[in-house]
Amino acid sequence: MKIDQKQTPIHVEEIDIKNIQKESISRYWLKIAEDGLGSPVSIPVIVAKGSTEGKVVGITAAVHGNELNGISVIQKLFSELNVAELQGTIVGIPVVNVPSYIRNRRRFIDDVDLNHIMPGKEKGNVSQAYTWSFVHKILNQFDYLIDLHTASNGRINSYYVRADMKDATVQKMAMLQNAQIIVHNPPSDGTLRGTANELGIPAITMEVGNPNLFQKGLIRDGLTGIYNLLSVFNILDCEVEEAEEKAILCKKSYWIYTAKGGLLTVHSRLTDIVEKGEKIATLRNIFGDITEEYFAPEKGVIIGKNVNPVSQTGGRILHLGILEN
Repeated sequence: MKIDQKQTPIHVEEIDIKNIQKESISRYWLKIAEDGLGSPVSIPVIVAKGSTEGKVVGITAAVHGNELNGISVIQKLFSELNVAELQGTIVGIPVVNVPSYIRNRRRFIDDVDLNHIMPGKEKGNVSQAYTWSFVHKILNQFDYLIDLHTASNGRINSYYVRADMKDATVQKMAMLQNAQIIVHNPPSDGTLRGTANELGIPAITMEVGNPNLFQKGLIRDGLTGIYNLLSVFNILDCEVEEAEEKAILCKKSYWIYTAKGGLLTVHSRLTDIVEKGEKIATLRNIFGDITEEYFAPEKGVIIGKNVNPVSQTGGRILHLGILEN
């Protein structure tokens, strides 16, 4: 059975995944909050339940409102699923941050980054209450989480994964994504991934390209990684696609920032390995004079970079991953 594209979503206050009918694909609008008129603010949820009980895999996208590639990954996955072949349940949430998605903005309506304040607070401010409701209404029912993101405005990303590589299950999930780079990130960092880990839910963050657009190749890569996980975790009988190249493993990563304002040119390319002291960027003033040059502080790999030339003091230059070995 594949999804009925004409199926009308059901508006609900809560979803109990355990009680959903087997061999079914259901669409919901799940109420998370209320707006200033007292009208529901609801998120789209798709639940595919297989022929037998099993683990629940949650796939989320658009925690930031302008991250679109993950939406397409989830849409394509559910359009292809045959629930008769599914052992367990897959839950897709194409848009977590609905108010920001509607406004085509990254941050929530109070200018807060939702992926910095998880799990929120039941009686907190608007962003805290929204995230708390999301965590306690749907996230806590998952057995595994794949959280899909992109770069933010003015930046581009490699196809990379953030994961707690000290957790064996999480490490396995990360390695199945065929990513270019994997960065070790411990939990308890205010992210959706970190919150899931704290709840005992193995979780990874997949950075799937750039904001505000659909990138077919990266969408395909993200979908392949999910199918690999579903296969190896015995949720769906499908072929595992091996990576053409091994992922570059990083023990940590950080951003490098400008010390002055001006027009910035970043010379390094995504996935380049740079050596300590190698020139990575040049800053010019508005008259075209070079005012600053930037060099790699240590050996590393370029995970992401700024592509907006206009840079104020403290502007981001590039995201440097520090190699495991």
